[in-house]
Amino acid sequence: MAKARGDFSELLVRDQLVSPDQLVEARSMADVAGAKIQDILIKLGYVTPEQAMKAYAEFNKLDFVDLTGKTIHPDVIKLVPESVARDNLIIPLEVDGNMLKVAMSDPTNYDLITKLQFILNREVIAAVAGKDQIQELINKNYGDDDTNAVQQMLAEFDDMDMPETGNGLLADANDSDAPIVRLVNLIIYEAINERASDIHIEPFAERIRVRYRVDGVLSERENPPRKLLLPLLSRIKIMSNMDIAEKRRCQDGRIKMNFGKKHYDMRVSMLPTCHGQSCVMRILDRGNIMVSIKDLGFSESDYTRFARIIKRPNGIFLVTGPTGSGKTTTLYAAMNEMNKPDKKIITAEDPVEYYLPGINQVEVKHAIGLDFARIIRAMLRQAPNIILVGEIRDAETAEIAVQASLTGHLVFSTLHTNDAPSAVTRLVDIGVQPFLVASSVIAIMAQRLVRVICPKCKGPYTPNDGEIKAAAFTQEEVKNSTFMKGKGCSNCKNTGYRGRRGIFEMLIMNGVMKEKTFKREPSQELRRIARANGMKTLLEDGLMKARKGLTTLEEVLSTCHHEASYDTPH
Repeated sequence: MAKARGDFSELLVRDQLVSPDQLVEARSMADVAGAKIQDILIKLGYVTPEQAMKAYAEFNKLDFVDLTGKTIHPDVIKLVPESVARDNLIIPLEVDGNMLKVAMSDPTNYDLITKLQFILNREVIAAVAGKDQIQELINKNYGDDDTNAVQQMLAEFDDMDMPETGNGLLADANDSDAPIVRLVNLIIYEAINERASDIHIEPFAERIRVRYRVDGVLSERENPPRKLLLPLLSRIKIMSNMDIAEKRRCQDGRIKMNFGKKHYDMRVSMLPTCHGQSCVMRILDRGNIMVSIKDLGFSESDYTRFARIIKRPNGIFLVTGPTGSGKTTTLYAAMNEMNKPDKKIITAEDPVEYYLPGINQVEVKHAIGLDFARIIRAMLRQAPNIILVGEIRDAETAEIAVQASLTGHLVFSTLHTNDAPSAVTRLVDIGVQPFLVASSVIAIMAQRLVRVICPKCKGPYTPNDGEIKAAAFTQEEVKNSTFMKGKGCSNCKNTGYRGRRGIFEMLIMNGVMKEKTFKREPSQELRRIARANGMKTLLEDGLMKARKGLTTLEEVLSTCHHEASYDTPH
C-alpha cells in the first residue's frame, strides 16, 4: 500500500467524525504511549469503536462485520480451538470449502494470519470487527470463560491430596505447566479481563478469600482451598522477586506481565496476619494512565481553570483526597499534557507507579535514606521546569517544595485531606509559615471517583423522595434534570455501572484567599470565601453530573454528603 498504516484516520476527518486538531492530538498521544491511533481516538471519546473499525476496514479494503446479535454455526466454531480463539482474539464466522472467514481487530497482522493458516490448515480470510464484540462472541460460543477455567482448576485442586505445609505444587519456578503456575496466571488474567484495579488474596482459619476490586467495589470470586495458601503465595513471591522464606515481615515487590499485546505492571504487597500472609496485587495498566485532561471528567469551568493553572511558570498545585481517589491519574494527565521537548520534568514518587516516557522519575528508597526531601534538594540542581512530589508528608518536604515554587519552579503534589480548603490549614499545621503558603500555593483541587452508568443498559430513572431530599433538590431542578440508571447487563456484570469519572472541587488562591491564609483563618471561613468566588463543592459537582445522567444520585450521595460539604446551597 502506498499509505502508511495509520493513514486510515484521514477517512475519519473526511467523514467529519474527528477534526484535524483532534487527529493531531491523538497522533501525538499515540506516539508517546506507543499505542495504536484507533485505540487513542476511542479512548478520547472522539469516535466509537464501530466508526474507527469501519474506517480502518475501508482503508485496508477489507470487510467490516458488525457482530451484534451474530449467531455462528457450532460446526464452524469447532474448526478453531478455544485456546487459539482466546489467545489471538479471533472468532470464526463462516466456512466455504477450504476457506475460513475469521473476524479480528487487526487484519493487517499478516504474521497472525500466516500462523492461523498453519495451525488450522486452511486458507484464512480476515474481516474487521471490534475487540469487545469479538471477546463477547468468544465467551458466548466457547462457554468456558476465564471464570469457569478458574473454577474448574480449583475443583481439580480440591480432589488433590496435598499437605498444607508443602510447596509440592510449585515444581520448577520456570515450569509454566505446573498447576499452581497456571492457577496464578488464570487469577491474574481473569482480574485483568474484568478491569480489576487490584487482587486481594486473604487467609482465614478455614479458607482463602480471593476478591477483585472493579470500579472501586470489591467482589468475591471462587475461593481456593486453604491448603493452597503457601504454594499460591510462594508462586507470587517468585514472580515478584521476594524472599520465599520470609513470612514474618512485610514485603513489597513488582511483577511485569504481558497479556495479549498489552503490558501490565503489578505492585505486590505481603502483610503477615493471624492466619498467614495477606497478598494484594495492584494492577497497573499503562494504557489507563495515558489519559487526556479532557478525559478526567471536569466541568467546563473547572477544565478551563485546570488548563490555565498547569501553564503557570511557578507555584504549587495541590491535589487532595483519600487513597484511591484518582490523584495519581490526575497528576499524570497533567504531566502528559506538559511533557514537551522544551520542558524538563522530574518526579519524586513512593513508589513509581507508571513509567512515563520523556519524564525523569525517581523512586523513594527509605532504606538508604533517599526520601522526598533529599530527592527534591538534588533535583533542584538538575534545573527542572516542573517538579512532581508524590506526597507532602512532613514539614521538611513541605518547606523545600515551597522554596522550589518560590525560586521559579512549578510544583505538583498531593495531600490527604477531605476537601480543598482543609489543605491550607493542613500545610500550616505541618509547620509551613502562613505567609509562605499564601505566596506559593496557586490552587488546590479535591477529588473523588464516582462510577459511571453503563452505556449499554442505561435508561431513564425517577429518583425517590428520599434521594431528592438528601440531594436538597427543588422541584424545578428535578424537572430540568435527566436522571439515568443502569438496569444491569453482561457489559457491566449486572452492576449498572462501568468505569469511573472524577468529581472535583477547585479552589483558586486569589488575593482575598491569600490574605485570609496569612491571617490563619479556619478552613470553614476559607471555604465560605472560596464558594463566594465560584468554587463548586464535591457534592455540587457530583449532583450536576447526576442531573446530566452520567452517574446516579445514589452513587454521588454515597461518595460525599452534605456534612462533608458544609450546607451546600442550590
